[in-house]
Amino acid sequence: MKETFKAFQVLEKEGEFYQQIAELPLTALPSEGILVKVSYSSLNYKDALSASGNKGVTQNFPHIPGIDAVGEVVDSQNSAFTAGDKVLVTGYDLGMNTWGGFGEYIRVPENWVLPLPSELSEKEAMAYGTAGLTAGLSVAKILQTGIKPSDGKIIVSGASGGVGSLSTAILNKLGFEVQVITSKDEPFFFKHTLGASEIILREDFIAKYDKKAMSRPSFVAGIDSVGGQILSGIIKSVNYGATVTCCGMVASAEIQTSIFPFILRGVNLQGIDSVEIPLAQKEEIWQKLASDWKPANLTQLVKEISKEELSDEINKVLKGKSRGRSVLKH
Repeated sequence: MKETFKAFQVLEKEGEFYQQIAELPLTALPSEGILVKVSYSSLNYKDALSASGNKGVTQNFPHIPGIDAVGEVVDSQNSAFTAGDKVLVTGYDLGMNTWGGFGEYIRVPENWVLPLPSELSEKEAMAYGTAGLTAGLSVAKILQTGIKPSDGKIIVSGASGGVGSLSTAILNKLGFEVQVITSKDEPFFFKHTLGASEIILREDFIAKYDKKAMSRPSFVAGIDSVGGQILSGIIKSVNYGATVTCCGMVASAEIQTSIFPFILRGVNLQGIDSVEIPLAQKEEIWQKLASDWKPANLTQLVKEISKEELSDEINKVLKGKSRGRSVLKH
């Protein structure tokens, strides 16, 4: 085993942040926990914030982002894992204030680590990553209401992003008709790659569904990853007793709605957390993602990138110009 490793590192100097690819000693990692040689990571919005110096995500620099990682155990003091085991790590503090998957090695507490499901390749696991886990948790909450594909359309926002694109692909795999909300007019990607039945542009959705206290019920459920007026409009436009999940705020952390959808239609607004949920719950969703819920074209939804390409991809994410998922190969 090498005594050093390469990493995409973010540094701070006199209040300015810059990025570099560095060769670092393994001794710079924590001294305790499971040492994993990382094969793949993935790029998430939270990684882009960390890489740009957002102190709400990462407080201490130098830092290595990457909230997702998959790879092989190199060293473990835990009997549950041995050298050579393929493992998966998402969420908790990885990539936030603990050095993450943009480095070739990570060392993390054993209670952050899951065995990689046998039905998933390492690249497929990072095609999902935290975005896929969040999408899976959202789909699970909706399925718990007992709805079936024959009941009607599900609305999914942020369809060009990780959560939205994967939610659409998973729901399509399960036979649901999905209408997507997006700011990008790319019908081939949304209809042929993800399997969406209809596309509605962001501004058109806001104009149609967010102007009144209640809109005509059009959807049996909703998955939102952007917040703001879009989430407000979804809440107002779903059927009686429908569940709407929310997990993001790239548009806004605020929503503009009255209590009418909740007291007149019994709408359920369900927050989704994929970071601190119990490991057993994570494992249950990962097993579904690895089997019945896995889209046939999962790896077609991602672009494989190198450490040298990360800076450009991070800028695209921050500017809202990214599409689908980017997977980092070490």
